[in-house]
Amino acid sequence: MSTNSNSDTRYRQPSHRLSASSSSTHWGYFDPELEPVLEIKDGEIVEIGTVSGGPEVLPLTDYTVSDHHRDILNEVTRRMLPGHILTGPIAIEGAEPGDVLEIKILDIALAADWGWNIIRPTLGTLPEKFPSARLIHVGIDQESGRLSLPWGMELNARPFFGVMGVAPPLEWGVQSSIEPRAFGGNLDLRHLVPGATLYLPVFRPGALFSIGDGHAIQGDGEVCLTAVETALKGVFQFTLRRDMELDGPFAESESHYITVGLDPDLDDAAKSALWNMICLLEKRHGMSTEDAYSLFSMAGDLHITQLVNRSKGVHGILSKSLFT
Repeated sequence: MSTNSNSDTRYRQPSHRLSASSSSTHWGYFDPELEPVLEIKDGEIVEIGTVSGGPEVLPLTDYTVSDHHRDILNEVTRRMLPGHILTGPIAIEGAEPGDVLEIKILDIALAADWGWNIIRPTLGTLPEKFPSARLIHVGIDQESGRLSLPWGMELNARPFFGVMGVAPPLEWGVQSSIEPRAFGGNLDLRHLVPGATLYLPVFRPGALFSIGDGHAIQGDGEVCLTAVETALKGVFQFTLRRDMELDGPFAESESHYITVGLDPDLDDAAKSALWNMICLLEKRHGMSTEDAYSLFSMAGDLHITQLVNRSKGVHGILSKSLFT
């Protein structure tokens, strides 16, 4: 795996490898009745590959489009438009509704020499200011982790997966991969890098985890609709947590708690992220809700995760060092 991803070299080798292919991907949706493409045991480590982008964003020259990416575009049905190409689902043996799935991110590596960014009419944060479509391609040096922008700037890659989710409740039926919801999905949380852990409530037997929407880099907000979308490869450890209760996504890094708020209204998303942090501090550290509310006002931060996925995202961040 690439060394530009700040990988955790302490993990043991993966028990399974799942590449993105026409037989291991689904396009644009989460389905509570989708059959798993891989079954694993609780605690096992999996290396997963993903691709990103429909035929309309492929570069015509200068870059390499993998054969498996082309096969997916030719053979996998695009069930919802727009939507992401997702690898999975992966079933975790013994997972049942009410459990929590812990996804420990061990490594992420760039898997293509190009990425793409697009502005689409009527979408993004400022659709009234940008009525025309624009597609650009970004060169990626996989060895150095440097990104070459068309206007001459270079950036250091900070890869992460925008979409990680489990199957939605059966009663919800098929859900678009665009809107983040209680099962996870298109969170676009840029802090989900190696060393971080994502927790998701389980709604279906096996959990049925899927992943995609690789980003070489993204800022909080993802304001123009996309970041640098690209193919990624990641290594993850999946563990069932029956000592936890969740009704939506929660994350933590080695240094910070990260709570998530999701709602079409940005104010309500912020309130949700804040309340989730207050409840976390009450459970983890025995704080009163009043003390937790005050502490976060003094030492915590609310950030806009993304503004462009119909349901907006806000995340709260608080340093764990406050409690050592």
